[in-house]
Formats: sequence, C-alpha cells, structure tokens
Amino acid sequence: MADLFDSLPEPPKASSKREVKATSSGPQPLAERLRPQRLADVVGQDHILAEDAPLGRMITEKRLSSLIFWGPPGVGKTTIARLLAEATEMAFVQLSAIFSGVAELKKIFEAAKLRHGNGRATLLFVDEIHRFNKAQQDAFLPHMEAGVIVLVGATTENPSFELNSALLSRASVLTLRRLDEAALRRLLSRAEAELDRPLPLSDPARETLLSLADGDGRTLLNLIEQVMDIPGPPLDAADLFTLLTRRAPVYDKTGDGHYGLISALHKSVRGSDPDAALYWLARMLDAGEDPHYLARRLLRMAIEDIGLADPRAQQIALDGWETYERLGSPEGELALAQTAIYLAMAPKSNAAYVAFRAAKEYAVETGSYAPPKHILNAPTSFMKKEGFGAGYNYDHDMLDGVSGQTYFPVEVQDQSFYRPTQRGEEQEHSERLAYLRRKRDSKKGR
Repeated sequence: MADLFDSLPEPPKASSKREVKATSSGPQPLAERLRPQRLADVVGQDHILAEDAPLGRMITEKRLSSLIFWGPPGVGKTTIARLLAEATEMAFVQLSAIFSGVAELKKIFEAAKLRHGNGRATLLFVDEIHRFNKAQQDAFLPHMEAGVIVLVGATTENPSFELNSALLSRASVLTLRRLDEAALRRLLSRAEAELDRPLPLSDPARETLLSLADGDGRTLLNLIEQVMDIPGPPLDAADLFTLLTRRAPVYDKTGDGHYGLISALHKSVRGSDPDAALYWLARMLDAGEDPHYLARRLLRMAIEDIGLADPRAQQIALDGWETYERLGSPEGELALAQTAIYLAMAPKSNAAYVAFRAAKEYAVETGSYAPPKHILNAPTSFMKKEGFGAGYNYDHDMLDGVSGQTYFPVEVQDQSFYRPTQRGEEQEHSERLAYLRRKRDSKKGR
C-alpha cells in the first residue's frame, strides 16, 4: 500500500522556497519533499489527531497503546505512524505484510527485546497487516502483552473481518477518512508553494484535478507532478483529461470496496431511488466489476425485495441478464441499467422472503413429523390398509375448488407464513389469500 503524504506544513512564502534535495538516485518526488514533519502538520484527520481526540490524548498522556489504522489508500497511515514514534521517542520499525514472513518477524522481535531491556520501546508499523495469516497475527500477541512492541497496523480492509479477535482485543481501531475537498485544496496550495509557481490550470481544470484525486493525497501530488511543467497557456478541463494518467478507482473485487458498493446498489434499489441505483451501478462497472455478478445480484433484488408485488420484475432481471450475455460490454451494460431502473421503481415487498425464512425455521423445529396420511399416496395394498390416502378430498371436485383439508403434520397447528403487503399486485394476493383462508376455516368447522 502506498505511503500517503496527505498533509503538509503551512506553505512558505514564495520568496522562501525550499531547495530540492537530491539523493543518490536524483531529486525527490514532490510527495517526499512535502512529507509532514509534525503531527500538527497532518491534514484531514483531526478526528483522531486533535488534542481531545484519541491520538491527541495518548500523546498528551505519554501512553501510546497498540493501534489499527483502517482507511483507504492515501490518507496518511504510514506518515502518522512514523510521527507517532517521533512524538513518543520510540524506535520506529516498518515492514510490509506483503513482503515479510516469520523469519523477518523473529529478527524484529529480538531487536525490540534488546531495546526494551535498555529502556526504549519500539513502535512496529505493519503495512497491509490483513495480509498476515492467523499464525502470523498471533505471533504479535506475546510481545504486545509484554510491552516489547507497540503495534500499529494499517489496513484498507475491514478489521472485523480480516484480523484475529485476539489481536483486535489488544488494539484500538481508528478509522482514517479519505481527504475531503478542503484538505485536498490545502495540499494543492502546499504544492504550489513548494514549486514557487501556480499550476498551469484554469479554475475548472483545478476542480477537475481535485476530483480526479478522489480523496487520495498521494494521488493528487502525483497528478500535480504530471502537469506542473507543461508549457503554454493554462489547461482547461478537457485538456487535463487528455494529458493525465487517471488513477483507477479504489476498488477491490474481493474486499470492502466490492461489498460496500454492492450494498449501496442494493439499498438504493430497495429504497426506490433509480438515480442512486444507476450511480452505484456505474461506479462498479467503471471500477471493473464483472457485469455477470451485477446481473445475478439484480435478479436477487427482484426476488428478495420486490417479489410478488411485481412478479414481472424477476422476468425483467432475467431478460436483462440474457441481453447482456448476447451483447457483452459495453452495449449490454445498458440492459443492466434498465433493469436497475425498473427494479428501483417497482413496488416493494419482502413478504415472500420473510415467509420462506419463517417456514425454514419452523421446518427445522418440526422436521421429524410425517405428512398427514390422507395426503399420502397408497400404491400398495399394505399402505391402503395402513390408512394412506384415506379420506383425501380432491380439491378440483369441490364447487369452489377448496376442500379445506389440513396439509400440515397432525402434530402441529396450521401456520400462516405468507402475509402479503398492500403494495402492487400483492394487494390482490392479500384479498385472495384472505378468501382462501376463510373458505378453509369454514370447511373445518372453525
């Protein structure tokens, strides 16, 4: 995961421009030159860094506990960890869970023990900590409990799903936020002060640049580096789109980005908002989501959230899926968009979903009971002798088509799982069901 330099100190005056320091590999990237030197310089994370916020209080009280930083790329997780070590005078050790294994962990723990014996604590920063397996995560526990290390882990994935409960019980989870527009503007101002000149951008192009950064500070600085030396008149927004290498949307098809966006799409459809549904559908397609997965989820929405209030919704979803199969991308994506619009506008009912769930629970509770004998077939003379099929009334022979017989096991009472709503076609189902129940009850002498 990229280290993020999401914030900078107040910009110096143009006349006090800092000299670009060179290293053995040449000039430093803009992001490195603007790395915050104090926690007070970090922007966009006041909710954890302010004096009355969690980290602010820890620093004031000189008691830093183990932490898990959860947030998107480019919001300052690595930088904050490094500055925390400096503020608390701890040794700072950094490793990536992608490239490190048990052998390297053992070396780090041994070195930390030596420091601990000499009276100095170690802040161990583990980037992408969710990449470690359970055994590797467990390896931190004894050293955390003994005070040998203060663990600061960084992850873009939901810690509740990706980290061991034992590890989570020994660390505080702090959520870092994507940089808002004010933080990005401040970062842009810092960059221009460092460069000692304004970027060659029109006002609309500046807004476009901030939008393309999508809350990621490092991305913004990388984009600035792409345009800072372009000669000629200021670029407009169209020119900027042509020249820039746009960052791919933050989206992991197996992680939080995936589940967060599909949840947003599903809830927008359920909430009858076709515009929001189109937005989240477009976001997922733009991020590279498999359209077949989206087609399957739209079909599920038709069944789960619309159901019998509009039985046509299921067929619409199936047709949209089949149309996509025939056309492919990008033409077939319009069929998915039309499906999303139809589903969002359709009357909603989860009555069938709730009824089936209740029936499954009751079936588990009463699963040992046999069907009543009168509705069992009797293909042999022995079964007829045992009473199988005796007394069965053929419903089609009834004048109103309802015999009123019991179809549940004799050991239980009849149940009412399906309770239609008064929305869409289910209003008619509700009236029909009430009629059928009255008929059955009357024929049972109730």
